Amino acid sequence: MSRIFITGSADGLGQLAAKLLVEQGHQVVLHARNAKRGRDALDKVPGAETVLTGDLASIEETKKLAEEVNISGGFDAVIHNAGVYQVSAKMMLTVNTLAPYILTCLIQKPKRLIYLSSGMHLQGNANLDNLKTDNGRISYADSKLHVLILSMAVARKWPGVCSNAVDPGWVPTKMGGHGAPDNLQKGYETQAWLAVSNEEKARISGRYLHHQREDHYRLESRDINLQEKFLERCEEITGISFPK
Repeated sequence: MSRIFITGSADGLGQLAAKLLVEQGHQVVLHARNAKRGRDALDKVPGAETVLTGDLASIEETKKLAEEVNISGGFDAVIHNAGVYQVSAKMMLTVNTLAPYILTCLIQKPKRLIYLSSGMHLQGNANLDNLKTDNGRISYADSKLHVLILSMAVARKWPGVCSNAVDPGWVPTKMGGHGAPDNLQKGYETQAWLAVSNEEKARISGRYLHHQREDHYRLESRDINLQEKFLERCEEITGISFPK
């Protein structure tokens, strides 16, 4: 049995992954942005251990969330599922890019880390000069490229941790819309599988997967100079350095 923390698990893919993992007998700690959503999350995933709250649109609340996660005990896996889509560029950057960076840096190191990226990262801008909270140039595609770069940097710097990025596909969730054509079940199964499976093909690191298979991704995400520049920019904005 594994213990897993899932950000953004009050609804959507995060909630579905949580339900699956609970059904499999694992301990799951949920996350919601506020207390009301937290209560709703526990109602929808009754077998979950507990729920922790914190608004990832706030750097300070994200730091406090990391403290609460550590106080609650160690985790075998953390799934960085939370994300926003049609919002301001500042919120996009704070939630989609900076929150997983902060939580990765501050949460006690788990055995496995899973980051939700997107096929849209292929259209993302790898020029990190726009990685600032005071401009409006960050797009959703940019933020999902950032997540991929982060996952690859973690895989390189922490060889004892399995760190991977996942494209869940364009699936019919609140974010994806009812008309999304991809398979919803396969959309959440991959992150759950990477979090707990003992299969050899799940015990990998530094990969980008779609429906449990490696998929095409931006190869510059493996560039060490780009990774280091990304980590430096995140440190400049958040005041948090990546652990040595």
